[in-house]
Amino acid sequence: MVKFQMRDGSGEIDFRKLVEDTDRHGNVRVYLRVKGQPKIRLREIPGTDAFLTEYRRALAGKTKPKTPKPDTHYKPSTKGSISWLVKQYYTCAEFKGLGDRTQQVRRLILDAFCRKDGDKPYAKLEPKHIRKRRDAKSDTPEAANGMIKALRQVFTFAVDNDHHDRNPAKDVPYLKSTGDGFHSWSIEEVEQFEKRHPIGTKAHLAMALLLYSAQRRSDIVGFGPHSVKAGKLTFTQVKNARNKPITLELPVRPELKAVLEASQLGEATFIVTEFNKPYTSNGFGNWFRRRCDEAGLPHCSSHGLRKAAATRLAEADASESEIMAITGHTTSKEVSRYTKAKRQKVLAEQAFDRFKKPPESEKSVPPSED
Repeated sequence: MVKFQMRDGSGEIDFRKLVEDTDRHGNVRVYLRVKGQPKIRLREIPGTDAFLTEYRRALAGKTKPKTPKPDTHYKPSTKGSISWLVKQYYTCAEFKGLGDRTQQVRRLILDAFCRKDGDKPYAKLEPKHIRKRRDAKSDTPEAANGMIKALRQVFTFAVDNDHHDRNPAKDVPYLKSTGDGFHSWSIEEVEQFEKRHPIGTKAHLAMALLLYSAQRRSDIVGFGPHSVKAGKLTFTQVKNARNKPITLELPVRPELKAVLEASQLGEATFIVTEFNKPYTSNGFGNWFRRRCDEAGLPHCSSHGLRKAAATRLAEADASESEIMAITGHTTSKEVSRYTKAKRQKVLAEQAFDRFKKPPESEKSVPPSED
């Protein structure tokens, strides 16, 4: 039996035959479990009228459980196959030293590669084969480049451990990325989000943490009372925390302080799930995506607020070094995009200002009185 607080103020309700399970990503799911039958997942937000209706329909047998998806994982590998080499790579120190999120993403990439070509001998894998797989992903260049990067690491491991004498992925160049990646929020889009999710709501709190800290969602889901020390957010960024940890101390902006004081905060972390538990990075991203959709902002995302914060800093004449001290970037490659855009605007304004007055050579000279 599980208890949920109803949002209409009617108090807590005991829900029979409900269970909470945590998936492999750390997200908490709610299921109706009836003895002798497959469990049924309830997808509405607990404590809402929609959830209550969904629960009653499932309890009455009006909701059918989904048919389990067939197992799409590749079959056990034989020695000498690409799948075998990939599994050896998963056991090496280099892979184990990666962050949990990076390990997960790399597994997804390599497992997808193996589902199609895993039974083939890795000794016969040539650059032309990898280029073919790369070009098939040309519509999503970042995904194609991620595949090449993962294969390069696998074959670097193979060469270092005498499984192979060359790295075919190194001879395959990356595709050029198109566009600037995630959409950066405009001031108008922030205001539109705030209108739909006013101060005091969890969505507004999430937006403020992202915008006024300029951090990734993997970091802000861990922010809590323990993170604020002497008026500063003190934390170690999750990305590369194992290999190249970056610890930051950021002043708590007055705007963020006002939002924190007006919001209902969790005990361990500022933002918590409906079950009063911290979000995982993926779980938060999915939840925030829905809040953006509710505000009519289909192109906006949590990462776009990090870009928006960096853009605002650049437009406030912050230097690349100053922006890097806030975002935690270790090179100016990413940050230079924002300062470059700022410089372009300034130069354009200066150029058009020349229209306001003619150059010295074109100024009229009064006639002589001689």
